[in-house]
Amino acid sequence: MTAVARPRIVVVTRRSPLDELLDRHGTAGQVRFHLESRGESIAPLEVAHARVEAGVARVIDALDVDRRRVRIDRGDLDRFVFGADDVIVVVGQDGLVANVSKYLDGQPLIGVNPDPTRIDGVLCRHGPGDVAAALRWIDTRSGPFAIERRTMVEAETDDGVRIRALNELFVGHRSHQSARYRLRIDGREERQSSSGVIIATGTGSTGWARSIVEQRRLSVDLPTPDSPALAWFVREPFPSVTTQTAMDHGLVAAAGCIEIVSEIERGGVLFGDGIEGDALDFPTGATIRARAARTTLGLVVRAPSRANQRAGAKPKRARRAGSPTVAANSAAASLASVRATSS
Repeated sequence: MTAVARPRIVVVTRRSPLDELLDRHGTAGQVRFHLESRGESIAPLEVAHARVEAGVARVIDALDVDRRRVRIDRGDLDRFVFGADDVIVVVGQDGLVANVSKYLDGQPLIGVNPDPTRIDGVLCRHGPGDVAAALRWIDTRSGPFAIERRTMVEAETDDGVRIRALNELFVGHRSHQSARYRLRIDGREERQSSSGVIIATGTGSTGWARSIVEQRRLSVDLPTPDSPALAWFVREPFPSVTTQTAMDHGLVAAAGCIEIVSEIERGGVLFGDGIEGDALDFPTGATIRARAARTTLGLVVRAPSRANQRAGAKPKRARRAGSPTVAANSAAASLASVRATSS
């Protein structure tokens, strides 16, 4: 009898600020000098880097030795080909989950928080010690986990190219200078000049969209993560002889569509979740239509207990694995390794 191959594990990480500084300055000693000469310290960067690396090491150790796996960096996402049966393990900040999501097609994703002191854990809800149990649940569907389906937003150009995002899409000028376009929503149309248009999902409602709402003191009920509704915001619309500002924000229902026709002579772009390196050109005359995507993010979460389900209580936030002492010791060990190899 032929054994059924288990799904490949794709571990996704992102280079730390310390990694970037080491690339620029060469050694930890040079980085330390650069920061101290400006009144800063390398210590917080070293601690944050060490905690993430310790978390990644624990995740890798949790994988069976005979299991197919690959580790990729955020910078390689636009060149990596995900398999239909892959299981994605994201180790890092919540934003990294959004970065990965646009390249997926429903595969299960486990978000791992390696440093609860610095990362909120809205999407990365699991500790490194939870990964083995979550993978067993994916293999057997037996255990205290579930798939939480989160709405994504998708835009299609008039020549058939599509782009998806978990948090939001940005439509505007590449340099964020004024962009001219025609905005069409629910039978209304307006010619505008602005810093761009943000189209956000319920997940994105805790990020860029929330900042806009709070800064402008808008009265709008943002959608929930599983809602097919989308929120849209025009950034700094400018009134002129030829442009208007009446359509500056709103919601579109599940079947709704946001249509934007470019009047940007040069530099018009469309990109998702902050990945400008994977942007689509949006030149004069081009049209995009944005709506809730058919594909959703399959986020692996802790399932609510039966007691909570009977009581109608909300599921508790995932437990952080490891005591503070253990986490500190792991970080210290990794930090020592960073100093030894980088100085």
